[in-house]
Amino acid sequence: MSRTRRTRTLGTSSARRRLLRSALASGAVLAATLTACSGGPGGSDGKAAGAAEMKGKTAMAVSVNLTGNAAKAGGPVKVTLTEGSKLAQVDVTDAKGGRLTGRISADGKTWTSERNASPGTAYKVTARDSAGTSADAQFTTAAADRVNKITITPGKGSVMGIAQPLSLVFDNPVTNKAEVEKHLKVTTSNNTEGSWGWMKDYSGKDRVDWRPREYWKSGTDVKLVMELNGVDSGKGGGYFVRDYETGFKVGRNQRIAVDLDSKTLKLTRDGREVKSIPVSAGTPGGQKASWEGKLVVMAKEGTIRMDSQTVGLGDAYDKMVDYSMRLTWSGMYAHAAPWNAGAFGRANTSSGCVGMSTSNAADLYGEVQPGDPFEVTGSGSKGKPDLGNGYSEWNLSWADWQAKSALKGSTTQG
Repeated sequence: MSRTRRTRTLGTSSARRRLLRSALASGAVLAATLTACSGGPGGSDGKAAGAAEMKGKTAMAVSVNLTGNAAKAGGPVKVTLTEGSKLAQVDVTDAKGGRLTGRISADGKTWTSERNASPGTAYKVTARDSAGTSADAQFTTAAADRVNKITITPGKGSVMGIAQPLSLVFDNPVTNKAEVEKHLKVTTSNNTEGSWGWMKDYSGKDRVDWRPREYWKSGTDVKLVMELNGVDSGKGGGYFVRDYETGFKVGRNQRIAVDLDSKTLKLTRDGREVKSIPVSAGTPGGQKASWEGKLVVMAKEGTIRMDSQTVGLGDAYDKMVDYSMRLTWSGMYAHAAPWNAGAFGRANTSSGCVGMSTSNAADLYGEVQPGDPFEVTGSGSKGKPDLGNGYSEWNLSWADWQAKSALKGSTTQG
């Protein structure tokens, strides 16, 4: 194995180091053998500094898995002391002021970063041993061939209902699910127990949600830190090149319940009924039936155009609809339906949505929070929606939900 070395001796007191940088073409180790003067008295004198160099000799190596002349991202940075005293301090920084934190081993011979090196990033390593000898090394990681990104729900600073999960949808496939999951940290103000669960989103993309064991307690503060910079999402997915963060507050403790048999919608708050509204839900016996089970109000979308062709129902309808509250990605809403007034409280005749009068829809719209549970019971439904069609994880038992975690069903508390 051949190796090329370049040595430069610096004589001023501000740069009393010799830096040797070496890139191995085989791609195993980026090595830097460093000779530096001690920082004792007389170091500002050029001649004394030269003498100190001869005595204060130390060797270090930075290991980061090379590809050609650039270090490969996706692994920790490792600094090894091969001669001299024990390591006392190691700093690894990038050009933007970012820092990789790490730990020195018990024997003082190695330092390993807690985070992976990020793609396309220039790093500087400054190491000091217990004798006061210091040295620098530099390396640059190769740019990522492919970058993975995330769509995060809910947005930072939101106020959400008691059924709102944390939900991450990935632009590219995630095959290293366990590796990604262990870099997602949820903390709450009251040590809420919960778990991550993986699924295919309705869009077909990989998705992971974090839901509590039970509905959130009102007033809970939730924070999610995603330390993903430098993490490889696996084959076809690429690297993440940044960290993410979000957080929200749990709002009022309220629930919406629809009984398909009585054709009634009830809004309760803190266990007390606030509103009872006659409704007409989906027509039983086919694709126009409503979904049942524990759904979640995904968003308040207001006035929207509803076109039956977009949900596979031919030309059944195409109209502007007011006070629309989304319940599934496949197109189930609660909304105003004044054209169906004769059926409210009497018959389920809609194309799958839960319709009500304009005045009742306006009142409900004003009370509802995104994230409120929307529970549909009774006969004549078309069953429960698929897991990724909205936030349907509440239809799974706690044990079944834990099994969706890539980390052997582990739970998270914060």
